[in-house]
Amino acid sequence: MIDIYTWPTPNGHKVHIMLEECGLPYAVHPVDIGAGDQFAPAFLEISPNNKIPAIVDSDGPDGKPIALFESGAILLYLAGKTGKFLPAGTRGRYEVLQWLMFQMGSVGPMLGQAHHFRVYAPERIGYAIDRYTNEARRLYGVIDRQLGKTGAWIAGGEYSIADIAIWPWLRSHDNQGVDLAEYPNVQRWFDAVGGRTPVQRALTVLADRRRSVTDDKAREVLYGATQYARR
Repeated sequence: MIDIYTWPTPNGHKVHIMLEECGLPYAVHPVDIGAGDQFAPAFLEISPNNKIPAIVDSDGPDGKPIALFESGAILLYLAGKTGKFLPAGTRGRYEVLQWLMFQMGSVGPMLGQAHHFRVYAPERIGYAIDRYTNEARRLYGVIDRQLGKTGAWIAGGEYSIADIAIWPWLRSHDNQGVDLAEYPNVQRWFDAVGGRTPVQRALTVLADRRRSVTDDKAREVLYGATQYARR
């Protein structure tokens, strides 16, 4: 059994999708990041960076429980555990891994900043909005060109953890200042991934708990002194 400590965010959904795609049994433990659950000592034992998602696999690689944080590391672990969504061949494996790293190093951080400054920042800063909106559009262009070359999937000729990692971040394209109609290859791929039954099931995880960060307490927890307190 996989215990997943999570919230319905893009990084959370990456792991929800992987668990559903792999058919692994899992138990969901909500970590309400707007209420500060991520700073609880018990959660920090599993995820020292106080970020969701994190997992505990009671059946680890040596038969003992293993705890993991960082969504990219979790995707790699689950791919290794199940033998799914990561090519066995060396070339295909590295093609997928580079696009996984692209998501972790560029798509997540930059689209997250675009989303923050366009929607959640307490004041509108034109420079930040322009910078991150332009970078979001550049990244969509990178993905669109790649899909124009590879066809159905991001890398390696087959559906993989690269697709699983990138897709949830593109669900908020409107808030990132991006019109998917301008990226037809991304639009086609986005619809194909979103049409998969395991993906649709994954998006229901904690969907009833999802809410916009609109109250002052949640804003302070996520973006204020609470986030930056030394622990």
